Amino acid sequence: MTEIEPYPIHVPDHDLADLRNRLDRARLPERETVPDATQGIELDRLETLLDSWRQHDWRVTEARWNTIPHYRASLDGLRIAFWHVRSPEPAALPLVLTHGWPGSVLEFENVLGPLTDPVAHGGPASDAFHVVVPALPGFGFSERPRERGWNPGRTARAWAELMTALGYERFGAHGGDWGAYVSTELARQAPERVTGLHLTMPPASPLPGDRLDPGPAEQRMLERRDLHLMDGYGFGLIMNTRPQTLGYSLLDSPAGLAAWLGEKFTAYSDTRPEAGGGVSVRQQVDGISLYWLTGTGASSARWYWEAIRWVPRSAEEENAQPVKVPTFCSLFPAEPWPTARRWAERRYHDLRSWHELDRGGHFPGLEQPDLLVSEIRAAFRHARR
Repeated sequence: MTEIEPYPIHVPDHDLADLRNRLDRARLPERETVPDATQGIELDRLETLLDSWRQHDWRVTEARWNTIPHYRASLDGLRIAFWHVRSPEPAALPLVLTHGWPGSVLEFENVLGPLTDPVAHGGPASDAFHVVVPALPGFGFSERPRERGWNPGRTARAWAELMTALGYERFGAHGGDWGAYVSTELARQAPERVTGLHLTMPPASPLPGDRLDPGPAEQRMLERRDLHLMDGYGFGLIMNTRPQTLGYSLLDSPAGLAAWLGEKFTAYSDTRPEAGGGVSVRQQVDGISLYWLTGTGASSARWYWEAIRWVPRSAEEENAQPVKVPTFCSLFPAEPWPTARRWAERRYHDLRSWHELDRGGHFPGLEQPDLLVSEIRAAFRHARR
């Protein structure tokens, strides 16, 4: 039997004092020589982020966190931390939500209430879920791996073990970013258990021939993906290859960690004022604080080193690993890694829904939680049937 224990959060006072001291002594470079973010996060924006962090009260975040049922379980030799919020509705569908980088379980904090208790949030009881939100290995309060092999495939097996331990034989799965890879693999490994799969960044790629005759929409997607690889994915190349070297700085400098994570929180969100402005500074500081106070800058970077050695190397390899459970995709416009439906249909053989939204980005649970709740509810109405 998998042992599950409550795991309330309390960061020691000396860790908070050390953080304040380091923030007060932060040494920053001179201003960038360009009028935009083409050299990375701008000095003014980082200073705003650090000023907000200096005023941030972790104890408020901690108290809020401790109102959510939080546990740890030993899965495949690693202690995994997770939220588990049961619905008051007896017919609720179990649902596991998986985050990515530079996110955390905090991406789903604002959707817990509406998903678990829809009646209290203006929805029907038939939309209720029992929600499980694990922290990826080496992220948040999950244990940091001390051996190789914790890739999305192994993580998916651990998630299946966790759902068994919680008494859930069948369940739905949702994910974006690396969470989409874990959720996809979970559906591949245990199709008889996964009632439905909801993704916001489906791992599906164009075949070489797709570049020969793209329509206007696909051409824009190809250009965006190419630009992202050329100009926006430098962070990934570093973490894919030298996460340990980078990790020393992320563990030693809160300013360095804030710059590394904060750049992507803005670059990957829908910052248009009419779309809500993206991930707020407060939300960014909550997430960055979690990485800092758990000391997971290096271990979360190392996830990339593991994952990139596991993922399929081409569209052909992706398509050779098909998913046959009912799949539902919600596409947000500021997603830096867009996917066309016909690419996804080659891998997801039971693609039931493909919904392109008009606002939101890579972090819908932070940017557009109401939209994400609506999309998940709509997807699993089909899956429940």
